Amino acid sequence: MKDIARQSMSIKVESMDLLNGQIKMEAHASATYLAMASWCEQNGFFTSAKFFYKQSEEERGHMMKIFEFLIDTGGNPLSPEITGINHDYSSIVDVFESTLEHEVAVTKSIHNIVKKARELGDIATERFLDWFVLEQVEEENTIRDILDMIEVTGTEGVGLQMIDNQVGNWIE
Repeated sequence: MKDIARQSMSIKVESMDLLNGQIKMEAHASATYLAMASWCEQNGFFTSAKFFYKQSEEERGHMMKIFEFLIDTGGNPLSPEITGINHDYSSIVDVFESTLEHEVAVTKSIHNIVKKARELGDIATERFLDWFVLEQVEEENTIRDILDMIEVTGTEGVGLQMIDNQVGNWIE
């Protein structure tokens, strides 16, 4: 029979539930960015497609980081079902505006989990999420920079090709 200490979780159940929700959000983001990459490919924005392929991989990495944290803390990570992926965008501006909306929602979700972990005294979860808090600052800033560049460049004529070329500056 397993020792009681081995059976117990070091993570609070409420934190685990919130992190499972975040796993789903990150998986949805990965699938959404893959759909955005496809839209970009189909509409001739090949550099932007590369950007979104990279973003898709990054979001899956975030999901796996949380998944592994739950395992390490004795929790029960859940593999999410993903539905409701948008494949239709009206323009490259729409794609990046949708990206910013999504990143802002992720930031709010991460902040809410941090607040709840702090309230519960779940220090490990709170410290684990420090990296995500800073990552979201970077994610939002990148998309805002791209939207600023689009605004300055304009979307008329060769402006669209210039936008796609400039997005390459944000691919690491």
